[in-house]
Amino acid sequence: MAVFKGAGVAIVTPFKPNGEVDYEKFAQLLEFQINNGTDAIIVCGTTGESSTLTHEEHLDVIKYCVEKVAGRIPVVAGTGSNCTETAIYLSTEAEKYGVDGVLLVSPYYNKATQKGLYKHYKAVADSIKVPVILYNVPSRTGCNILPETVVKLCTEVENIVGVKEASGNISQVVRLMALADGKVDLYSGNDDQIVPLLSLGGKGVISVLSNVAPRQTHDICEKFFNGDVEGSCKLQLQAAELCEALFCEVNPIPVKKALDLMGMEMGTLRMPLTEMDEANVPRLEKAMRNFGIIS
Repeated sequence: MAVFKGAGVAIVTPFKPNGEVDYEKFAQLLEFQINNGTDAIIVCGTTGESSTLTHEEHLDVIKYCVEKVAGRIPVVAGTGSNCTETAIYLSTEAEKYGVDGVLLVSPYYNKATQKGLYKHYKAVADSIKVPVILYNVPSRTGCNILPETVVKLCTEVENIVGVKEASGNISQVVRLMALADGKVDLYSGNDDQIVPLLSLGGKGVISVLSNVAPRQTHDICEKFFNGDVEGSCKLQLQAAELCEALFCEVNPIPVKKALDLMGMEMGTLRMPLTEMDEANVPRLEKAMRNFGIIS
C-alpha cells in the first residue's frame, strides 16, 4: 500500500525575522493544508530549506509536524543527505517520532555511481522499518537515479516503495514504469507534470504548488483517480502559468513570496537564498490572481 495517494505538500519552513523557526506560523500552515484537502505533509524537503537547518532544527521540525498533524494525514520526512551516516541518523530519529515514511534525496555534490546509489539507499532503508521514497532530482544533485536502479531497489529492499521523480524526463519515467511491474509507487516531483505522470500509473505528486493551492492540487489528482481525466487535465493547464511563476527563481523563493502575498507571512529565507527580485513579483501576483488565489 502506498504511503499516500494524491497531493502531498512539500511544505515550507517559516522563519522569524531573527532566522529562528517560527513554530506558530508553521502550525497555522499545517492547519491550512489539512483543512484544504492536502493528502500528505512532506516536511524538511528542499522547499522546507532543509539544507540550511541544523540537525537539531531538522529533527525538531519533523517532531513538531508529527505531533501537530496527529495522524490526520500521513507525514513524510525528508531525511536524505550526501553522507550515508547522516541520512541514517536523521532517518532513525524521524522514525522514533512516528513519521509515516521518509523521503531520501540522492547524494549531491559527491554524487555516486549507480552501484553507490544502491548501497547508499539500501543502507539507510535497512536502518529503519518505515517506507522509503527515493527522490530523483538531477538538476539539484548532479546525480540521476536510473530506472533500472529504482526498480532494483524497490524490488530487493522491502521498505523502499517508490520514487519522487523530478528529472523532468518523461521518456525516463516511461522506461521506469515499463520496468516497474507494479513495484514502484511513482510521485511527480514537478507540478507541471502531474497529469502526465498519473497517466503512467503515478500515485500522486509531492508538490510546491500545494503550499498556495492545496485544494486545486488535490483536485487534479482526485479528478484523475475518479475517471474525470478531462477535468484533471483542465486544472493542470489552468495551473501552468502559476507553476511557471513559482519557479521563475529557485524554489522556495517564489513560493514563500506567494504565501506572503496571501497574508500568511512565512518570513525570511536563509542564506544563500535571498528575497525575490522585485521585477518578478508582478508576474507572480498576476499568475496567482489568474488562478483565483488572490483578488
